[in-house]
Amino acid sequence: MDVNDPDAGAALMVDVLEDRYGIFVGVVEPVHMGTDTTNRWVLTEDGRPLYVKEYRPTANVAAARSTWDMSEFCRAARIPVPRVWPDVDGDLVTIAEGCAWAVTDEVPGRVTGTAMTVALAEDIGAVMGRMHRALAAYPMPQKVQHSRWRTGSVEDAAARCGSVLATALGQGHDHLDQLRLDLDQRREDLHQHVHRLRGRLPGKLVEQALHADLSRTNLIVLADAVTGVIDFRGARATPAWELGRAAFDPRTVANSPEWIACALAMASAYLAENPSLPVGEVRSCARIALLYMLFSFYGATTAEYELPPAAEADLTQHWRERQTTIRLLLNHLDELEDALSSLSAGGSDS
Repeated sequence: MDVNDPDAGAALMVDVLEDRYGIFVGVVEPVHMGTDTTNRWVLTEDGRPLYVKEYRPTANVAAARSTWDMSEFCRAARIPVPRVWPDVDGDLVTIAEGCAWAVTDEVPGRVTGTAMTVALAEDIGAVMGRMHRALAAYPMPQKVQHSRWRTGSVEDAAARCGSVLATALGQGHDHLDQLRLDLDQRREDLHQHVHRLRGRLPGKLVEQALHADLSRTNLIVLADAVTGVIDFRGARATPAWELGRAAFDPRTVANSPEWIACALAMASAYLAENPSLPVGEVRSCARIALLYMLFSFYGATTAEYELPPAAEADLTQHWRERQTTIRLLLNHLDELEDALSSLSAGGSDS
């Protein structure tokens, strides 16, 4: 069988679902998202819509099982997480035809790439707060989210600017002059701001089990409500980092005049649902988000990912929006932190 033949792959999936899940397929459609899995939408013969993930043969099956376990743990805590189907042996990940597979329910809504509304930001904050509160009792994952934003060398990050530019030159980057300006600015920002930003972080930050990739691409949304949290990464990380990363989503900050209102609504709703996280850490989430972006070069170059044209354009846009977001956060940081400092553990202004 040609593994690159989509029809053959779909036929193989039909056999796996029948054999390992007792599911009979009526319709199959490819879903063009995800880099580590082949994803398909399925309508069963009895009219149930499902999503099927086929992992690469080289995938870490133990890691996949742990992420689905965390997903089901959160669903049991009444977080809006799609149900994972157990196979005939009761396993959340099944092994068949040399690959790992997982099957989930479809939930209403879709992943959106537009700026958040204040109402959606508030709902994301509430869902995240409930999730973090539940995951505080979850066993600490083996995987650890990197914390270069907190401990990484400024000199190493500044040197990265040169290596990224060299990569872009080798790839024949379409906007090399603009990228050179971006990287010059990043190098200056790293040297000028990192020490000051780190100096005002709390001395100790909470660490716990987290989704660890709770970005807009992993939220299913209907109107202004989150209907599904998907694609858990499952790592040990800092809750204030995950909050800041979501609250200062570059697509919102770079494109919406309401970005500050969105961030404050999310942080306030988060505190209302997770008052156990020290308020000082919530108040630091803008600073943490800014540090995280300063140490990230994702999207500066794209050819190495071998993405389809639409996904490559989206990644390039992500880089541009992140650059804009860094400038806005630097320019408004005092204003933001004053506003965040008014939040109370009850989730409202004190």
